[in-house]
Amino acid sequence: MKLKYLILCVVGFAVATGSVYSQTSGTILMDEVVRIPARHEIVLPDIPGYKTLKCDFHIHTVFSDGVVWPTVRIEEAWEDGLDAVAITDHIEGHPKKLPGQNHQEYEIAQTLAKTKNIILVKGGEISRGMPPGHFNALFVTDVNALNLPDYMDAIGEAVRQGGFVIWNHPGWRKQQPDTTRWMAEHEALYRKGWMHGIEVFNEKEWYPEALQWAGEKKLAIMGNSDIHDVFNKRYNRELYPIRPVTLVFAKERTEESLKEAMFARRTATLFFNKLIGPKEFVLPLVNQSIQVSKPFLYLDGYIYFEVTNSSDIEFTLLKSGNDTSGLPEKTILPRQSKVVARVKQEAGQLNSYTFKLENVLTGVEQYGEITFSVK
Repeated sequence: MKLKYLILCVVGFAVATGSVYSQTSGTILMDEVVRIPARHEIVLPDIPGYKTLKCDFHIHTVFSDGVVWPTVRIEEAWEDGLDAVAITDHIEGHPKKLPGQNHQEYEIAQTLAKTKNIILVKGGEISRGMPPGHFNALFVTDVNALNLPDYMDAIGEAVRQGGFVIWNHPGWRKQQPDTTRWMAEHEALYRKGWMHGIEVFNEKEWYPEALQWAGEKKLAIMGNSDIHDVFNKRYNRELYPIRPVTLVFAKERTEESLKEAMFARRTATLFFNKLIGPKEFVLPLVNQSIQVSKPFLYLDGYIYFEVTNSSDIEFTLLKSGNDTSGLPEKTILPRQSKVVARVKQEAGQLNSYTFKLENVLTGVEQYGEITFSVK
């Protein structure tokens, strides 16, 4: 009896560790079973003329005040379904986990990024007090050359290297405790053409003021995690399975095309199931995600049809005030799902129904809309 119990324990241990117990030889065959990490694809459609790339352009490692090695950030990005990331460790003035060493995070992560088919953008965070605050410099060639005493010189050097400059977390309460302000220093950078994007979302905060400025000043809309910890410890992945991302609508899935799209301001952000960006990009994404079928039944004055949401965004549709179709005031389309709808309508008629998208913003308090045409 004891021998049987021992064998069962050994078999259980073998399965748990990915090994196999051989009944013929009575031995443990190690490494017979290989568990391959799985990638969770973010299901978002491309829009006409462009590919929808999922990106995070603000993440940290042990080369500044993060807690993980650069390759861990690549593994996380791949498993989370991203297309591109930029490791943006603080360039100056922060206690380093690796004191005295130059920034080497890009070189360390680059090989793994290539094997994982992740676009790794070279960058760093220029970190100063307010004003002007923190700025990410992306697509630069020499991060260490940005470590200059004067922030204007540092940002100017980033621009000289062809960098794309983002104002990070403009409403960060540690630097702007009372209100989010656009200061004279920001205006000077903007007038020089040295500010190309702005974070409307960072970590767990979003800033309506930044969305307003992005529209007024033609800045690319960005939303990033600014992750310092292990990623799975920071967010509720059951409630929000998609990590905060910047969406870039690029002609191709290459670094060159990514950079072109960002300078052309073809960007949006998706965070906590909220989609924010210019209507010329986010509304085509919505229309590609939501499809309405032909009616399959006419009964007692109502037509029945299916509405399919093929994306990983849960959309909330609000009915217009003068709608007498019998549709509910609020309809939720879950991720990758199909619902049956019915409307009160005469047989043979072609009617259109317009809904406000509660979780899609094209500006401050400007909600996207979608229209269904049903016959």
